[in-house]
Amino acid sequence: MLANLKNIFKVQDLRNKVLFTFLMIALYRLGAHLPVPGIDTAALKQLKASADQGGVLAFLKLFSGGGLTNFAIFALGIMPYITASIIMQILGVVIPKLEEWQNQGAVGQRKITQWTRYVTIGIAILQSTGLAYLFHNGGGGLTRGNNTGLDLIPNFTVGRVLLIVLTLTTGTALLMWMGELITQRGIGNGMSLLIFASVVSLLPSQMATIKANGGWVAVIMVLAGYAFITVAIVYVEQGQRRIPVQFAKRVVGRRQYGGQSTYIPLKVNQSGVIPIIFASSVLYLPQLLSFVLPADGWGKSVQDWVNSNLVTPNAPIHMIIFGLLIIGFAYFYTAITFDPVKQADQLRKQGGFIPGIRPGPQTERYLAKVLSRITLPGALFIAAVALIPSYILTTYLPGTQVSFTGISILIAVGVALETMKQIDSQLMMRNYEGFLK
Repeated sequence: MLANLKNIFKVQDLRNKVLFTFLMIALYRLGAHLPVPGIDTAALKQLKASADQGGVLAFLKLFSGGGLTNFAIFALGIMPYITASIIMQILGVVIPKLEEWQNQGAVGQRKITQWTRYVTIGIAILQSTGLAYLFHNGGGGLTRGNNTGLDLIPNFTVGRVLLIVLTLTTGTALLMWMGELITQRGIGNGMSLLIFASVVSLLPSQMATIKANGGWVAVIMVLAGYAFITVAIVYVEQGQRRIPVQFAKRVVGRRQYGGQSTYIPLKVNQSGVIPIIFASSVLYLPQLLSFVLPADGWGKSVQDWVNSNLVTPNAPIHMIIFGLLIIGFAYFYTAITFDPVKQADQLRKQGGFIPGIRPGPQTERYLAKVLSRITLPGALFIAAVALIPSYILTTYLPGTQVSFTGISILIAVGVALETMKQIDSQLMMRNYEGFLK
């Protein structure tokens, strides 16, 4: 392993890419601690304390790497870009022009990327404006506990709000640019590496919280559990069902083409971590809506029920609804990313066929059947990863709100595997032994 790490720094081009990536991540982490101008620093400390109690704010803190609770210039993190990318993928199914761009190769991809940037800026403007109003009015339901009088922007004027919106939107645009730079000049997967840095940066503080509540024994047991989950995630993420494909022989002039065999790799977890993000957003929506209700009477009863059953990780209703949402979104996103009809049509045009299956409708039904069968265990696995660690920590360490759980490990391991594949392919091109055997 150490010899393989040395190989990275033997190649000047690869060494420069790795160092450039580290520099971009360091700048990102610096920006996650620089607060926007015009913020009350005393109220900011109360906001951080409230985030440690869980709720929507703890979930958003995970993807901003603590930038949101610092109200930093990178407070929105990369979430607007992720949301914009998901929206563009979903719209590609229903808008013919986007579908046409998806089939145009590199040219169409550049157009989709450009429109994704525009949508990202629009979402960032909306989110930054919403955050400015929310944190001026006591958190607007994002905070928990006795911080209803929290006001991060005491001098709430039009100019101050415009300055905050401009700073947060510019920070998101800068992050998007940094991610693209890492993809082009670094080791690749720029946006994913920024998310990885956000998630992993919370690990030391989470371990300190666990130690304060359960001692070193709790820390050792949690780390052992994380190690077990990591091994399981690697095993499932690498798992795939390979559909054999045979190409018919054809003669063009004096040359013979085709005749070779290949396969279609269908991953067990085809949708990745997207179902968890979707499900979490939907599950926290009732909590946001409940804070619009009256503070007394039936409104307070609804708020108490939502906090006790939909927000608490070890509540049975929370676990059932969250698990079903994850499974449902796993099937939904898999259907968007892999179209059996399009795949069967492409095979037919290339002269390929699955042995024992007729081309056309039978191939479509066969691919859809296989995909449906392997999606279920993948969906059940990511649901278990999202639910079980949070349930155990909440049950056996009461009062400890830990945001670095199974969701964080799933994101971190997935990005780490893709990054290792990128580095490994570049090492193999230069006749060096890589990480993957």
